[in-house]
Amino acid sequence: MAQLILLYKPFRVLSQFTDQRGRPTLAHYIGASGVYPAGRLDFDSEGLLLLTDDGRLQQRIASPARKMSKTYLVQVEGAITDEALEHLQSGVELKDGLTRPAQARRIDPPDLAARQPPVRFRRDTPTSWIELTLTEGRNRQVRRMTAAVDFPTLRLVRYRIGDWTLDGLQPGDSRQQTIHLPASAPNQNQRNRRNRRRKRS
Repeated sequence: MAQLILLYKPFRVLSQFTDQRGRPTLAHYIGASGVYPAGRLDFDSEGLLLLTDDGRLQQRIASPARKMSKTYLVQVEGAITDEALEHLQSGVELKDGLTRPAQARRIDPPDLAARQPPVRFRRDTPTSWIELTLTEGRNRQVRRMTAAVDFPTLRLVRYRIGDWTLDGLQPGDSRQQTIHLPASAPNQNQRNRRNRRRKRS
């Protein structure tokens, strides 16, 4: 059995337990020992962060090869256009290459706790909310994608990873689940040791 912690990581909190510069870390919110983040979330982003005490589960969640989908609620500067949404859906050319096709749609402002500190707005510029689902995790990818289609990100909240969501959590809150993992198949070294024991017996 593996322990999984779902944390609503607040804005300007590091996805690690220590920091030499004294910035807020996961240690401010997670008291359990022996758990580690499965993936990361930027210092200036909020939302769902998964932590586990099991290396296999950590690999399943964080491995790029598994392409586990992640959904973000994104507030952007400006009134998002259909053209920009189509561009996000088909793939955006970034400095490190073309992004994979994504799901992108315009949404009403979500029911989220106010960010602390609040987002800075320009009075003469509207804002929009979009829901963006990705199957890859490049560095600061969401922010770079929205900037590439001329709608800079103002607030970024990760809502979902795979089947896990933020539902029922407020910033700083967490809940714990027990995950039953299937027994792992023996690796080649384990099979060799078993064969040697059989030959000696």
